[in-house]
Amino acid sequence: MKTDHSFKGPYKQRKGQSGYFIILLSLIVMLSACSSSSNKASESGTYNSSNRGETTAARNDKSISTDNRAPSERESMPMKENGKRSYPNKVEKDVQAGQLTAGEWDDLSAWERFGNLVNGLEADTSKRIWQFWNFQRLEVIVSANGKAVSDADVQLKSGKQTVWRARTNTEGRAYVYAGLFDKDTANQSSFTVYVESDQAAKQTQEVKVPEQGSIKIDLGKAAAISDAVDIMFVVDTTGSMGDELNYLGAELKDVVKRVSDEHGNQLDMQISANFYRDKHDEYIVKPYPFTKDINKVIDQFTKQTAEGGGDYPEAVDQALRDAIHEHQWSKEARARLLFLVLDAPPHDDPQVIDEIKQLTEDAAAAGIRIIPVASSGVSIDTEYLMRFFAVATGGTYIFLTDDSGIGEEHLEPAVGEYEVKLLNDLLVEVINRYLKE
Repeated sequence: MKTDHSFKGPYKQRKGQSGYFIILLSLIVMLSACSSSSNKASESGTYNSSNRGETTAARNDKSISTDNRAPSERESMPMKENGKRSYPNKVEKDVQAGQLTAGEWDDLSAWERFGNLVNGLEADTSKRIWQFWNFQRLEVIVSANGKAVSDADVQLKSGKQTVWRARTNTEGRAYVYAGLFDKDTANQSSFTVYVESDQAAKQTQEVKVPEQGSIKIDLGKAAAISDAVDIMFVVDTTGSMGDELNYLGAELKDVVKRVSDEHGNQLDMQISANFYRDKHDEYIVKPYPFTKDINKVIDQFTKQTAEGGGDYPEAVDQALRDAIHEHQWSKEARARLLFLVLDAPPHDDPQVIDEIKQLTEDAAAAGIRIIPVASSGVSIDTEYLMRFFAVATGGTYIFLTDDSGIGEEHLEPAVGEYEVKLLNDLLVEVINRYLKE
């Protein structure tokens, strides 16, 4: 039986129509309550998952393995004639938006908790697989005469070498990292921070990372905030996404329309939809360029189906490479958002991991904020990689929940208390947050 998250939406459990059914349902509830270690939501509609409801050992059974075998719960997927595992498309194309439920966790705003998490035993395996080693972060707050400077170029330098590069958000905040991919980096070293916006630039004296924590830099002058907004969706369309893909398509079409209706007259918005599978499938990446024609994007979502895949990992690296380097992102922008919708990690081959790290660095430098949307089937190691993407690029982590009753089981994330919302509402809320001056 599903855990009750007290979601105050249209998905309340239906009561039985007979005394026999009520008795039977009561017995099931009692048995489920005895065997389940999941925490219930509070009456306010929030959920506290600081304890994931499983032992670390049991959860690690779901982690991806180095031989790329699927986790045990996927062994029951139906087999297609070509030998690839796939869920059938279970719903019609005209499903309505406002059905999937989701939560959000922003590690950048709960940095001490994130540090405790990644330094714990559960995250250790994921750090070793993906080789994100040191989360030594410096928050840089850039202003001009006291007003936040958006899209400023921020570089963390060691001597003349740029160690990490990022761009400020509309609050004037950027996050730079010392030795994120370097296992052997000493705990402390001296750095300088270089900031540039339009014709204004400034370099700091030496700073320490992470002891410094946060620094403020006032440029004196800066360019006006840009009206350009780039929003990209990169969606896994392999067979295992079949339990949710049609619903996701409806939600994303609704989000695109609502954001366009709200901001289309004030902001210069362009949107791109991209889809990917894996090697040996009909396609690896199916990209579409940025466009201001919202109806064209909606039509692109409508035409997608879930097919192929096979093993658990998919071509996430190739999808990100195309998304980051093969599209015309705005040179100056208020926000560049990349929503990565998936249920499986990239392959853990050494060359793939090297590229994943480089692409993360490239996205941060370009001001492209990766915002994962974790679907059913996401493993522990996949969750950690998605959260690594988010913190490294200034994004946030979104995850589907079981509250809608749609799709297979969703992994409870290792986060604190969060509010369950309708996915389309949450995505619009997140986008608006990044656009707000």
